[in-house]
Amino acid sequence: MKIGILGYGNLGKGIECAIKQNPDCELKAVFTRRDPSTVKLLTAGVPVYNVKDILDHKDEIDVLVLCGGSATDLPEQTPEYAKYFNVIDSFDTHAKIPQHFANVDAAAKSSNHVALISAGWDPGMFSLNRLYANCILPNGTDYTFWGKGVSQGHSDAIRRIEGVKNGKQYTIPVQAALDAVRSGSNPELTTRQKHTRECFVVAEEGADKARIEKEIKEMPNYFADYDTTVHFISEEELLKNHSGIPHGGFVIRTGKTGWDNEFNNVIEYSLKLDSNPAFTSSVIIAYARAVNRLQKEGKSGCITVFDVAPAYLSPLSGDDLRAHLL
Repeated sequence: MKIGILGYGNLGKGIECAIKQNPDCELKAVFTRRDPSTVKLLTAGVPVYNVKDILDHKDEIDVLVLCGGSATDLPEQTPEYAKYFNVIDSFDTHAKIPQHFANVDAAAKSSNHVALISAGWDPGMFSLNRLYANCILPNGTDYTFWGKGVSQGHSDAIRRIEGVKNGKQYTIPVQAALDAVRSGSNPELTTRQKHTRECFVVAEEGADKARIEKEIKEMPNYFADYDTTVHFISEEELLKNHSGIPHGGFVIRTGKTGWDNEFNNVIEYSLKLDSNPAFTSSVIIAYARAVNRLQKEGKSGCITVFDVAPAYLSPLSGDDLRAHLL
């Protein structure tokens, strides 16, 4: 399977690493908005092209992985490139997924390509576990906790505040809330009760730290609804102790079974990730394999992880899967 990468940031580099771990995959080309001569890949012998030349290579690539951001890149890129390639993205703005799906579906169907959107761990693996758990325990309640991990969007929001030189934000599940959910008591939890936010900020020299802290804690849609702690630290400390991009979380569904709902059940799926983009990339490559197979079977249009049978993710044959994993 010949893979193309559009965008060589954290996710693009993760895709390159995931390809190395999958012998049935080959990195064919990387496309960038930067000067290609400034992009140095880990894989020897793979060409880097400017994105304006991407259509010259559409017959060389089985699946194009789109590594742009969900805010502005993917809403434009995924429907556009689905006209020319089988594509896969990690679009993660949950509320906008239905519209993104519709836009991509029209483009992919018009050109007989397959496009899979929102592959990753949430949306993605967490979505699958929510679906499975809802089907198995129809009389129940869903809970999703994120962290402890770096939120790249919230960290970016901090860095945009005047007087902030650098910063990282961690999303942290509240242990008491986790314990209450795991007990099967089906608690009703507010946003503030489920997660806290911890910020590590490098302020510019002479900046008003009290104002910065106030702006962070009162920022709507990001911090205002949470108990938020702000630590001011040096650039050196930030680089030493907070340079990684770890993440993870928990999907839990509690529910009742039995004639009189007499039995309590807890389904839990958890992830603990040293690198958010590296794990997301590994999910994407598995689903890129499915995209390639489905297109060869005559499928076209937009799909999500809900539409892919698990066997399509594996390089193993059906016989091997039944013998070793079933």
